[in-house]
Amino acid sequence: MKKKVIVNWLFILVAVLAVAGTIWATKPVAQTPVKLTEPMEINISAALGLKDALQDIQKEYEASNPNVKLVFNLGPAGVLQKQLEQGVMADIFISASPKQVNDLQNQNLVVASTRKILVSDKLVLVVPKNSQLKIEGFQNLTRVTRFGMGEPGTVPAGQYAIELLKNIGIWEAVKDKAVQAKDVRTIIAYVETENVDAGIAFSTVAALSDKVKVVAAAPDGSHTPVTFPAVVMANSKHPQEAEAFLTYLCSPQSAAVFKKYGFTFVGSNQ
Repeated sequence: MKKKVIVNWLFILVAVLAVAGTIWATKPVAQTPVKLTEPMEINISAALGLKDALQDIQKEYEASNPNVKLVFNLGPAGVLQKQLEQGVMADIFISASPKQVNDLQNQNLVVASTRKILVSDKLVLVVPKNSQLKIEGFQNLTRVTRFGMGEPGTVPAGQYAIELLKNIGIWEAVKDKAVQAKDVRTIIAYVETENVDAGIAFSTVAALSDKVKVVAAAPDGSHTPVTFPAVVMANSKHPQEAEAFLTYLCSPQSAAVFKKYGFTFVGSNQ
């Protein structure tokens, strides 16, 4: 009897182990988490005046291309040029003047075949919104105490301003009144705070402020046309992806954004 009981318990133990083995065998194996690939970074050194338009374009482009992350280095085009000459990494350079791109091209630092003009702009004269001074044109700068303009060595708006003032024959008379700013937005800030009586800036940047008013636009032919050329850098780590984004900057989608911010869209080879 005792032997029979032992045998029965052995059968039960075997059955339990069999069932447990079946459950263990059919239990789903824990999946190792799949590591997602990090988005590819495209580095873009771009003129500060394009900041707002590029931020909008960035949102649209990254939404359609989740494998790409756009990283912007914004500043005066002349400063960006010097950085690139010193080896700062960038896949694309967008200037506010052909001069900086020409200089880089002469040093074989860009892929010349990718060069395009994205947009154009206008040079304007602005004054504080509540200014009581009778400033109606650039010629009136001869009677102001001081006016703002970009530092011509690094800020394209300053280079254009000198061309304009020389063309209308007043540069020598007003050059000592010039307060030189580090970038286009600082020019507007000087006017907003009335640290200067007037300022020479791009129309698109002036339009962002409700504390200044435009009193004149530079006459056609009075300076080199204000254009924003873009080009892929020769040392780009992702040349194909960089060129793809440059092509997008010339697309109808980007054109709509640039026009929203007051630029005249060009989007063609230079």
